[in-house]
Amino acid sequence: MGKVDENRSPAVRARGITKSFGDVAALDGVDLDVAYGQVHGLVGPNGAGKTTLLGLLLGLAVADGGRLEILGTPVGRTLAVPGGVAGFVDGPGLYPSLTARQNLAALASLGRYDAGGATGVDDALEQVGLSDVAEDRVRGFSLGMRQRLGLAAALLTKPRLLVLDEPANGLDPAGKHHVHRVIAGLAANGAAVVLSSHRMDDLAALCSEVTILATGRVVFSGPVSKLAAESGELDYRLLTSDPAAAHRLASETPGLRVVPGRDPAQRLDADALVVRGPVPAVDELVVRLVRAGVALRELAPVVTPIEAAFLALTGAGITPAQAQEERTGQQERTGQEAQTGQEAQTDQENLR
Repeated sequence: MGKVDENRSPAVRARGITKSFGDVAALDGVDLDVAYGQVHGLVGPNGAGKTTLLGLLLGLAVADGGRLEILGTPVGRTLAVPGGVAGFVDGPGLYPSLTARQNLAALASLGRYDAGGATGVDDALEQVGLSDVAEDRVRGFSLGMRQRLGLAAALLTKPRLLVLDEPANGLDPAGKHHVHRVIAGLAANGAAVVLSSHRMDDLAALCSEVTILATGRVVFSGPVSKLAAESGELDYRLLTSDPAAAHRLASETPGLRVVPGRDPAQRLDADALVVRGPVPAVDELVVRLVRAGVALRELAPVVTPIEAAFLALTGAGITPAQAQEERTGQQERTGQEAQTGQEAQTDQENLR
């Protein structure tokens, strides 16, 4: 896709958007700006209005009030968006009885756009890492493979605005690499990407700006760097060459404290240390470690600044450390559920 040069207006401009379902206000005066060449993250708890907003951007629903412009075109009260918009909500729509290649060819034909023929289909499959299974029927695909095929279908449209809902669902490390590379490449070529995900690490890796929703309202919207600066105290995990010395230096650093129950003597991973404090205090600890001749092998937040801000701004009422533990449990449960679901699907197909 050639580089998009759009300077007149943002790819998405929303002002005062409202949307209700009966007595429930899904969106309540939402403002949103998404620039070309930007990956914009959409974050919020379940029921915050993320899916509703994504549906508006894809023309799957219409707003009750407010103004919405997509790719410089005002969107009225009809289920339509301008050409150049692609993506999916609640998973891509695919034909299970067709192969991956047949799915892309069929979708291109139905959409009546020039996908570049077989060359375009093959290129899209290669970009998402599905070339080896191009002739396999989609009914046998895992959740992650279906997500990647949905992304390949979106690539065929050469989108100027790509809207994705939980694109990392079910992805293994290789699939995640392909999806991240595609999303980053689209933004680098000037397209706008709106990405909703519960995986804060993916958002932190991909997004330059983020909007946080809570009960249908925007509680933060702006650069990730600003969000990180306003996160206050975070938990950081350190790996050093001398855990005992690191623990002592951390305890002596003003504004920094070792997280209770996480010192080296109480952990199976004796090289790890978790400290809590603001960024300047962590910087001071790094200086002290270097002066003491202690090698710093790893330094990373236990919970990303995006997740910390999410917890604070949405009133989740749990600490970042608790969030990390809960996230680990959720990932394990998700993997088990995906495996169980795939086994059930296979059993059903064997009965047909």
